[in-house]
Amino acid sequence: MKITLKDGSMKEYDKSMTVYDIASDISEGLARMACAGELNGKVVDLRTVVDMDSDLNIVTFNDEAGRAAYRHTTSHVLAQAVKRLYPNAKLAIGPSIDTGFYYDFDIAPFDRAALDELEKEMKKIIKEGAELSRFTLPRTEAIALMQEKGEPYKVELIEDLPEDAELSFYQQGDFVDLCAGPHLMSTKNIKAFKLISSSGAYWRGSEKNKMLTRVYGTAYTKNAELEEYLVHLEDIKKRDHNKLGREMELFTTVDVIGQGLPLLMPKGTKIIQTLQRWIEDEEERRGYVRTKTPLMAKSDLYKISGHWDHYKEGMFVLGDEKVDKEVFALRPMTCPFQYYVYKASQKSYRDLPIRYGETSTLFRNEESGEMHGLTRVRQFTISEGHLIVRPDQMDAEFKGCLDLARYCLKTLGVEDDVTYRLSKWDPNNKAKYIGTEEVWNETQGRIRNVLTELGIPFTEADGEAAFYGPKVDIQAKNVYGKEDTMITIQWDAMIAEQFDMYYVDQNGDKVRPYIIHRTSMGCYERTLAWLIEKYAGLFPTWLCPEQVRILPISEKYHDYANKVKEELQRNNVLVTVDERAEKIGYKIREARLDRVPYMLVVGQKEEEEGVVSVRSRFLGDEGQKALDVFTNDICKEIRSREIRKIEVVENEK
Repeated sequence: MKITLKDGSMKEYDKSMTVYDIASDISEGLARMACAGELNGKVVDLRTVVDMDSDLNIVTFNDEAGRAAYRHTTSHVLAQAVKRLYPNAKLAIGPSIDTGFYYDFDIAPFDRAALDELEKEMKKIIKEGAELSRFTLPRTEAIALMQEKGEPYKVELIEDLPEDAELSFYQQGDFVDLCAGPHLMSTKNIKAFKLISSSGAYWRGSEKNKMLTRVYGTAYTKNAELEEYLVHLEDIKKRDHNKLGREMELFTTVDVIGQGLPLLMPKGTKIIQTLQRWIEDEEERRGYVRTKTPLMAKSDLYKISGHWDHYKEGMFVLGDEKVDKEVFALRPMTCPFQYYVYKASQKSYRDLPIRYGETSTLFRNEESGEMHGLTRVRQFTISEGHLIVRPDQMDAEFKGCLDLARYCLKTLGVEDDVTYRLSKWDPNNKAKYIGTEEVWNETQGRIRNVLTELGIPFTEADGEAAFYGPKVDIQAKNVYGKEDTMITIQWDAMIAEQFDMYYVDQNGDKVRPYIIHRTSMGCYERTLAWLIEKYAGLFPTWLCPEQVRILPISEKYHDYANKVKEELQRNNVLVTVDERAEKIGYKIREARLDRVPYMLVVGQKEEEEGVVSVRSRFLGDEGQKALDVFTNDICKEIRSREIRKIEVVENEK
């Protein structure tokens, strides 16, 4: 058989070989580094037998697939350690993730001391160097084995798999786990690992199921790389919006109000207000007209749109159709409301496109296990819009929506932190969607052409489309590596039919318009969380809830400080005066800790000369400036939404 390697070279063998054997034949060093293989484009275990002409790539820890196999094996070592120290613990699932791995157990939560003990046991297991072996069992025998071992979650997983699914297991020493693999050849190949944390996680992500204990960890091939990652983790903790946003008094949550219902505090509200005014003004410059529509509607509306059939479980329903004459629901989106704004009068082809924009408060019944800080909530506000267009205008208007989104990303300084995804329907699950296969293929193709024409790199994903059309999702990761959709632009060629929307063309005929559902900047709460983590709370000046703090040296200069304040306020600068009877060094440290971009120190000399002594987070001590010069400089920075780089980091001590 002929084996074609990644570099195009070829190996020939007169008998079947495992992937690992082929790696060993290529190089003993490669075999030592091998984590898995890619056989004809599919990731496979090193134990996989190759018995025909094939393309083969040996993957190492430097490859994504290799890291996944390496870390997945480490998760099995963790599970074995847990079973040794806590024999009554029940195993759930233990996959690799982008940053490492986790394993879920039915057991009481672990504290740091318990995690440290588990690490010690894992090191013993690794030192033992047990070989990992793979075997398969028929369905009945697989269930019997897991029942014998007292693993009910594994039994449930097996029972939920298709009847013809291959049921594979991996064994290392006396430990056996249901697993599809792939895995390393031996536990001794694991060189560096760390258990990071323990938290709760619902079985299968549903709050209806039991809360399990999840242990997160990571693994590397070198201790130096592990240490570098742990340092990175410390930085992440400092940037975590859920922690930092509360410390900065941007938002809070209260149990009696409810999970996923954050309270924006004055500083956080000011940032949202700044973002909202900017977005609304920018949309109006681009030809949008604004609407204001109700926060709820009768179920009749959602039945027309299809949301009642396709999205009801994600809605807050008010009433019971079996009992109440009218049942209402809080709106999870604005589109059906704006359709009726459009339908209120007859439209001609000359009237299109119409671009509706609305700052919409929406409600979605998220699972409690999914909610986190400001990124996943049950009530949120979104920069929502719907464009009603003629089919011949669709490509140009879709490009316009992408241009607006990219402008927003660039202005916020996050354009390099996102990826673009063409989210398509799942042709194997057509019942989930409306419309024909021909329409889906056409619309997906046209979006693909738009992205290609604009030179935007993108990936494609089946099953991520809305039920009424494909979309472009602009994705970003939080500090922990979890990906969220920040902005979405959806192509809809079908819902106009359901709402009997039309325009009159040049021949006097009624024609169905197309619709673009889009956000310009996305959800304000999620964007605030993103910006907190991006800038570690050191927002660009134009976004800061406090842009200048004036620091009088003593009470004698309060009057001058307030004159400076009044001048800045006349120019719409957000400014405060620190009139506390504290030493100036203490006031400077406090302002720095509060992440105020500019501090103006004023005393006798400043008052006599009509100047201010400027300290900034960007250059440190900038010296004295005439008040009108400083005012002009900061106003220009705010108007242009400049993102200044921090060039000097002052000692906070």
